[in-house]
Amino acid sequence: MTIMNTYPPPPVTFVRGKGTLLFDADGKQYLDFLSGLAVTSLGHSHPVVADAIADQARTLLHVSNLYGTTVGPEVAATLDRLIDAGSGRVFFCNSGAEANECALKLARKWGGHGRYAVVSTYGSFHGRTLATLHATGQPQKHEAFQPLPEGFRHVAWGDLDALDAALDPTVVAAVLLEPVQGEGGVNPATPEYFQAVRRLTEERGVLMMVDEVQTGLGRTGTWFGFQHFGVRPDVVTMAKALGNGVPIGACWARADVADAFQPGDHATTFGGQPLATAAARAVLGVMEAEDIPARATRAGARLAAALETVPGVVAVRGLGLLLAAELDQPVAKQAAADALAAGLVVNPVTDSALRLAPPLTVSDDEIDDAVAILHKVLT
Repeated sequence: MTIMNTYPPPPVTFVRGKGTLLFDADGKQYLDFLSGLAVTSLGHSHPVVADAIADQARTLLHVSNLYGTTVGPEVAATLDRLIDAGSGRVFFCNSGAEANECALKLARKWGGHGRYAVVSTYGSFHGRTLATLHATGQPQKHEAFQPLPEGFRHVAWGDLDALDAALDPTVVAAVLLEPVQGEGGVNPATPEYFQAVRRLTEERGVLMMVDEVQTGLGRTGTWFGFQHFGVRPDVVTMAKALGNGVPIGACWARADVADAFQPGDHATTFGGQPLATAAARAVLGVMEAEDIPARATRAGARLAAALETVPGVVAVRGLGLLLAAELDQPVAKQAAADALAAGLVVNPVTDSALRLAPPLTVSDDEIDDAVAILHKVLT
């Protein structure tokens, strides 16, 4: 085996996908209710996205950011409109971790000397680079890589008193939150929590940064998860669904915050290159034309209601089509393995919870079929 030992041996090898369906090397069919970890939000092999990638590959792949291209600015303008009606700027990169890395550097540059710390919450997940790993509020993931970069503080999820105590404006530059803690177990925030965080950050002169890598672009039923909560953040990061499988990430910031960066402060060779942004342009075009957030709201309500009828499921939580089914026993890993054997891809996000994040184009029949498999597996 010539691949590094960073993942367990794969239980199945997929060779083809179409819509919500995946096919393995033996031709067996599966319902994909994970979407490559909330990535293929328009389903596999979407024809509009595939055509856009093919056309761009025959036109221009890469010139670096030393020169201009036409597609990236179009995508940036669309994202700016969807986030805050045209008041910000976008940095393109290749992944969610890189988008968050950009946000962390921007916060430090904006904060100036002495204001460098970022406060995040326990249970959060923000990436695997050394800095985003430390921003991630999961200490068990930190130990093997100590010493990690300084400047990160963690408080309990939803605990406003703890956040208040941690927000020393002489040291802290930003707060970094997810609207729904995905890797932490699919734990949604409340409007009251996000609104209180916004008030605190404004009072202290601290940035509110929202990690929308897993929640962004329609998955929760709005374009971005924070839009459920009636707040306007200063920085928003995204990736995953933006390219529907083509690696691309982005960091949006309010114009006055983005102005902290000057040429040479931050860069990436492949960020915003024409192939990735052509995919993103096609994705956003389909999402807007089909009102994907509304589809996610409706399908998410159907899936959540159906999951509540499954034996062994004691609770369903999440927003839109980012859901967790909490089980009455810590058997999620075995349940996910049994579901895979029965032709359904789900993820044991905790010992007792299954994560479901199907394509936002999922049909009612596919939802019913997936729940029937879970019903059989968990009975």
